[in-house]
Amino acid sequence: MTDSQAQGSAQTTVEHFDVIVVGAGMVGTAFACLLARSNPQMQIALLEAHKNAAFDPQQFDPRVAALTEKSRAVLECCGAWQSIAAQRISAYGAMQVWDAEGTGEIHFDCQDVHQPNLGHIVENSLVVESLLAAVDTLDNIDFLCPVNVISYQRSEAEVSLELDSGAKLTAPLLVAADGGNSAIRQQFDFATREWDYGHSAIVTTVKTEGVHQQTAWQRFMPTGPLALLPLNKDGDHHYCSLVWSQQSDEAERLMALDDTQFCAELSRASEHCIGKIISTDKRFAIPLRQRHATDYVTERVALLGDAAHTIHPLAGQGVNLGFADVSALVGVLSAEARRDNDLGSLLTLNKYQRLRKPENLAVMAAMEGFKRLFAADNIALRLLRNVGLGKVNNLRPLKNKIIRQVMGLS
Repeated sequence: MTDSQAQGSAQTTVEHFDVIVVGAGMVGTAFACLLARSNPQMQIALLEAHKNAAFDPQQFDPRVAALTEKSRAVLECCGAWQSIAAQRISAYGAMQVWDAEGTGEIHFDCQDVHQPNLGHIVENSLVVESLLAAVDTLDNIDFLCPVNVISYQRSEAEVSLELDSGAKLTAPLLVAADGGNSAIRQQFDFATREWDYGHSAIVTTVKTEGVHQQTAWQRFMPTGPLALLPLNKDGDHHYCSLVWSQQSDEAERLMALDDTQFCAELSRASEHCIGKIISTDKRFAIPLRQRHATDYVTERVALLGDAAHTIHPLAGQGVNLGFADVSALVGVLSAEARRDNDLGSLLTLNKYQRLRKPENLAVMAAMEGFKRLFAADNIALRLLRNVGLGKVNNLRPLKNKIIRQVMGLS
């Protein structure tokens, strides 16, 4: 065969799948893996445009996830958790939250709800790497990376994707897990409600003077929340992942400081809760924007994770909402497959939307209300939130209910 004939043949190659997933981050890869393990008869394509950064055991990834027990269980069902736990996880057993503008504080402890921990801090790159290793063991997933989709076409029965290689993929269902700036969401004209917070989150890893006591520390200031999340480096508990949300101009000022100046500012802002901040890794500033798709589904297309909703990171719930999406959509598709129903029909996909949209909206509303409450400079509101925190801290049944909800246990 000549080169021109080979090229022509490649351009007309058509591969058929039951489901095509675009986006091999944590949520997209978990979905493909869990669906494939739950339905060995399904053929799934998982597409990713860029190779993910490899997990580096010598250095912390600045991007971490605060995984609930429910999310950990999803990763276990994917066959990835054992690998993650064998390499590096940081369980945390307590959470200390306090108001910078008063004396209000609340302390959560896993022992109060008879659990071994409140959750795990895990680096994004390790989660993805472990999930992809699990994918590699499954014969019914074709992982294509790096690959770019150059066009989408939708017919009554299927969605067709043309790749930059000239290959064409078809399936009755396309799942968009391509992030907050989802190209698929735009391609298929999903309406969104969104606004810019006017904040950026500064993320990095810092070394602290004191040990973090396996506690997640969170201080609320009028300019934004500051979180220090515990990390474990071969038993050394002097490292924390920082997520510091600040108004954009203040974030820009902090990013311009040298490391010594930044550590001094962070030490003061955290009220030396773990002693001085001794050092910092490279810092990154991520603009914050809330976004929610009016609908998660249309005929033959479903949005998953950040493609459907992005929220303020103050409670670390974003990826947990994404993993809850994964569980719901896999459950719906598995049930419909057993009945031999059309996986991409609006009738099928609306079942997923009904399961997830109310919960996601409720969490988004709660996070927005929480953010506005702590940003308010009104004296009466400051008094209310400080008294409120103190009262909740002393009402153990209510506090324990909050803990269980945050952990995904109720």
